Amino acid sequence: MMFDRDHEWAALARFVTDQQPGATLGVVSGRRRQGKTFLLDAVCTAAGGFYFGATEATDSESLRRISAALTAYGSPPTPYHFTDWFEVVDALLALGRDRPVPVVIDEFPYLAKANPELPSIIQQAFRPLRQERSESRTRLLLCGSALSFMGKLLAGNAPLRGRAGLELVVRTLDHRLAARFWEITDPHLALRVNAIVGGTPAYRKEFARGDSPSGPEDFDDWVVRTVLSPESPLFREARYLLAEEPDLRDTTLYHSVLAAVAEGNATRSGMAGYLERKAADIAHPINVLEDAGLLHRDADVFRDNRPAYRIAEPLVGFYHAIMRPVWDQLERPGSAGRIWQASRRRFASNILGPHFEQVCRDWASHHADPDLLGGLPARVGHGVVNDAARRTGHEVDVAVVGIGDGRKAPLLLIGEAKWNDVMGMGHLDRLRHVRSLIARGGRYDTAPTRLACFSGAGFTDELRALAARSDSDVLLVDLAELYGEP
Repeated sequence: MMFDRDHEWAALARFVTDQQPGATLGVVSGRRRQGKTFLLDAVCTAAGGFYFGATEATDSESLRRISAALTAYGSPPTPYHFTDWFEVVDALLALGRDRPVPVVIDEFPYLAKANPELPSIIQQAFRPLRQERSESRTRLLLCGSALSFMGKLLAGNAPLRGRAGLELVVRTLDHRLAARFWEITDPHLALRVNAIVGGTPAYRKEFARGDSPSGPEDFDDWVVRTVLSPESPLFREARYLLAEEPDLRDTTLYHSVLAAVAEGNATRSGMAGYLERKAADIAHPINVLEDAGLLHRDADVFRDNRPAYRIAEPLVGFYHAIMRPVWDQLERPGSAGRIWQASRRRFASNILGPHFEQVCRDWASHHADPDLLGGLPARVGHGVVNDAARRTGHEVDVAVVGIGDGRKAPLLLIGEAKWNDVMGMGHLDRLRHVRSLIARGGRYDTAPTRLACFSGAGFTDELRALAARSDSDVLLVDLAELYGEP
C-alpha cells in the first residue's frame, strides 16, 4: 500500500528495532499531505507500538485523550488519569522495559502550543543517567507538519538539541516519482500536472479521489473537474495550507507576498514594489514563509547577496497565479471551464515556464550522470551575468558549479530552459556569449563549462547535428531525458 518511501521506511525500521538499552528520541517532519502519518501508523502496527495523534485542544483535554489512549493500548489494572506530562512521558518510557517499542506522538506542535514547557519536560525525562530512560527501550517519535516549529525543535539552544537519535524529513515526491505515482507515462503531460499539484501524494489519492488525466487531451478537463471545481478538496487547499501554519497569523499579508512572487517579482525589492511597502517591512513575512516551507530562497550563482525567491508548493503558486485573481467567479458553479480557457496563456507563462526551469535544475542536481556534467555538482542554481558593454544582464536558467578542491571552482555547465520554444543556434550563441562574460569575470574556471539547451518543444536539426559531434561541448536535454526515458 506504500508508494516509494523505501528510504524513510528503512530509517524508521532501524530506529524502532534498535536493541541497545536506553530510550531514544526521534523527530519526523515534512509538509502536510506527504504520508507521514501513514508511515508512522504502519511502523506502530508492524512493531506493536503506540500511536497517538494530537489535535488542537487545551492541555487538560489532551491529557485526558492520551490517558484514554494509553489505557486502551496497555490495559492496565486501573485506567490512567494523568495530571501532567511528566507522568505521561514516564508512562511512555515504561512501555519499553521489555523490548524496543515505537511510540509516536503525531502533530506534536499542537501539544506544545497548549503547553510550551513540553519540549523541556521531554528533555528532562531523557537525561542520560536517569533510571527511567536507561532501563527503557522506548523509541519515542515526535512528528509534526508545522515546519516553522519542527525546524526549531532541535536547533540552537532548543531544549531537545542533542537529544534526538533520528531526524527524518519526509519530502515531496520529485517529478519522476510523481509521474509514476499519478500513473502518467507521457512526460509532457506529467510535467503539466506536476506544475499544478507537485509531488504531494494525498492530492491524488484523497483529494482527487484517484482521478488522473487519461491522456494529453484530457488535461484541460481534468483541471476543470478537480483543481478548479468548488466541490473538489483541491479547490481550497492552497488557502488551508497557510491557515494551518501556527506562525502565520495575518494571512492577508502572507498571501500578498506569495501573490507578488507568482506575478514574477522574485526579489525582495520586487516584492516590496508590488506591495507598495519598504523592503524592510516585508522581511519578517518572507522569513516566516521560508520557515513554513512555502517560499524558497535561491542564491544567485553569479552575484552575491542577490537571492531570488520562488513558491515551493506548486499548488500555492497555481492558486495565486490563476485562481486568486478570479476567486469570486470560480466559486460560482459552472464557471471553471470558461475561466480556464482564458487562463491557459497565463498558466504557460507564469506557471509552466518557471516550473520547467526548476525541474531542469532538479534534474542536474539529482538525476544527471556526473560524467554527463563533467563532474559531481557541488551547487546547482541560476543567476544573472552582467554585460557591461551592452548595459544589460543575461539570465542563466541552470548553472552547475563543481567542487573546487582548494582551487577556483569549476563551472561545469550553464543552460537555458525553454518550455514552448524549439531551440536552435541562436540560443547556443547566446550561451557562448554568456560563458565568455563569466570567464572574464574570473570567479569560476570556465575551461570545462558545457552549454546546455533544455527544451520541452525540441531542437532544430542544425543544433542536434552540432551536439552529436564527438568534440561538442553542447548538451541537449529534452523531456524524455528529464523523466529518465530510454
